[in-house]
Amino acid sequence: MNCFHCGRPIEVKERERVGFRDSCPACDRPSHVCRNCDLYDPAYNNQCRENQAERVVDKDRANFCEYFIPRRADAQQAASGTGPRTKLDDLFKKR
Repeated sequence: MNCFHCGRPIEVKERERVGFRDSCPACDRPSHVCRNCDLYDPAYNNQCRENQAERVVDKDRANFCEYFIPRRADAQQAASGTGPRTKLDDLFKKR
């Protein structure tokens, strides 16, 4: 996954959990935050696709959510607006 704040890659081995106190080695921001979770989606209720998860108000702060799944780096690019669709829109926008 990539850090939600600085964008640097954070190595998470498959089947390994991200600890509640883990942080990004580059910017020292917490890693176990909603914005680094694969279930985070601003279009859903409480901005989470897991309907049983407890509400987290500040999506940038560390939390104790048991449903946390590290977001894949390719999904994070699409959510941050640097995905292929954004690149195409930038390429063909009117001048």
